[in-house]
Amino acid sequence: MNVEVEILEVSPRDGLQNEKTILSTEDKVELVDRAVRAGARRIEVTSFVNPARVPQMADADEVMAALPRHEGLKYAGLVMNHRGLDRALAGFVDEIDVVVVATDTFCRRNQGMSTAEACDTAAALVEEARAAGVFSTVTIGASFGCPFEGEVPVDRLREVVRRVVDAGPDELALADTIGVAVPSDVKARLGLARELAGPDMPLRLHLHDTRHTGVANAVAAVESGVTTLDASIGGAGGCPFAPNATGNVATEDLVYLFDRMGVRTGLDLESITQCVGWLEERLGKQLPGALLRAGGFPSPQA
Repeated sequence: MNVEVEILEVSPRDGLQNEKTILSTEDKVELVDRAVRAGARRIEVTSFVNPARVPQMADADEVMAALPRHEGLKYAGLVMNHRGLDRALAGFVDEIDVVVVATDTFCRRNQGMSTAEACDTAAALVEEARAAGVFSTVTIGASFGCPFEGEVPVDRLREVVRRVVDAGPDELALADTIGVAVPSDVKARLGLARELAGPDMPLRLHLHDTRHTGVANAVAAVESGVTTLDASIGGAGGCPFAPNATGNVATEDLVYLFDRMGVRTGLDLESITQCVGWLEERLGKQLPGALLRAGGFPSPQA
């Protein structure tokens, strides 16, 4: 396949936000630096949220101040409100990511407001980011299923996507927050997003591997024309407000997959896999990604 896929590394944010072990600021910066050395060029580094709700992200401002800056490297921060955006802009983020959850129950648990209110907030944040010259993504959480309401009807997703598109972000992302999607879902809902967003708005997919469908869903996304996928070193991650929402699809698993398919990612498989071992030591646990233990494609035996 003559295709290039951009993998947006989310381990410093989504990968750490649900972990019992809270990494030091220095370790978070080291994680970002290791990802950069492995070839990552777009990284979601933190979230500017209330530390009482997500204590793992309490040092967001310190992390931003300590990060190394390189040409061609973009740091993204998650924001939920105007206070978060102010902090993100003060930290000189290159991008913001705003979340709108597709169901009211989950949206209220995640950010204390209805989906409609979250859409209004997102529109205001996108406008402020644009005025500041900062790239914006709106991610629609629970695009494929909700832990509280179950199935998310296509008509409901259509309504939310339409409102998000009207807000005019630079990018639209669909998130399988609880890892329930299968490839047919991915193709259908990305098709809906493309229909509503038009041909020019970039689409991105955020995958969780809760039920081991993440890699298959990544292939379905690429076959649907999406060229930016979120992934997390080691498959670390989860949502504090969604029961049983385990880790993101593992960066190294996607790199192996795409390397074997002839799809370019710009990431070095050996280097990114070494990052997994380092992160496991810091977290004191084994992460679910396969490559650290299985290894890459075996060499011929003498």
